[in-house]
Amino acid sequence: MRVVLDTNIVVSAAFFGGPPRAVIDAWTEGRVQVVVSPAIFDEYLRVCERLRESYPGTDFQPLLTALLAHGILVPDPADDEAVTEDRDDDKFMRCAHEAGATVVSGDRHLLAADGWRGTRVVTATQLLSSLPA
Repeated sequence: MRVVLDTNIVVSAAFFGGPPRAVIDAWTEGRVQVVVSPAIFDEYLRVCERLRESYPGTDFQPLLTALLAHGILVPDPADDEAVTEDRDDDKFMRCAHEAGATVVSGDRHLLAADGWRGTRVVTATQLLSSLPA
């Protein structure tokens, strides 16, 4: 199964753990494939660097390096159609649609867009419960 991880999933996995970390573990175990575009990766990096100021002991670089090295990198889709109420979230939906992937997020704007052009949006917990053990 291909997934596009919203920034809140990557940040939570790197800084806090919980179900988002379990999603990353599922990826490293080969149970899901992570799809990422340049715009999405740039957002991961920007947000992690900003949070590092509040959590100086957290090293997010290994996770981002692994995502870049082992994720499926796809070009940024050029579509400008509004998808969600928060236009910054649209890149996740477009990327997932182009890659035939599911978006994993806890963001209410993305969760509300579930079904856009057949693209699924699920929470980390929902994804984990759908994966074989």
